[in-house]
Amino acid sequence: PLQLLQPKTVPKRLRPSQSKPREPQIPRSLIREIFRHFVKMPVTRDAFKIVEKCSERYFKQLSDDLEAYAHHAGRKTVEAADLEVLMRRQGLVTDKMPLNVLIENYLPLEYRKLLIPVAVSGNKLIPSK
Repeated sequence: PLQLLQPKTVPKRLRPSQSKPREPQIPRSLIREIFRHFVKMPVTRDAFKIVEKCSERYFKQLSDDLEAYAHHAGRKTVEAADLEVLMRRQGLVTDKMPLNVLIENYLPLEYRKLLIPVAVSGNKLIPSK
């Protein structure tokens, strides 16, 4: 007597669309470079690991707050005004320390040109809105 062969059940593999999407991360090299710039002294590897965790949590909280501000305003896009409000709440931007001063103090010239409007010949503002 012939026995019917039963098909074997093979567990399905997770397709890329079914797997949990990975969150983008800031490159470790960038975090180290920024931290070394401001510390200006030797730092152990364990300290760098803690700095990486703290910066990840900080940027996660920052993005959640900015998303909440945009949602509260009825928008789907975060605007520069949202960031300025957040920085005011954190105490980084005050009446004595405006955002433009922080930009001039901490960002390189290329980014300053992008963020702060500058009058050029012909009375044109760069960057134009």
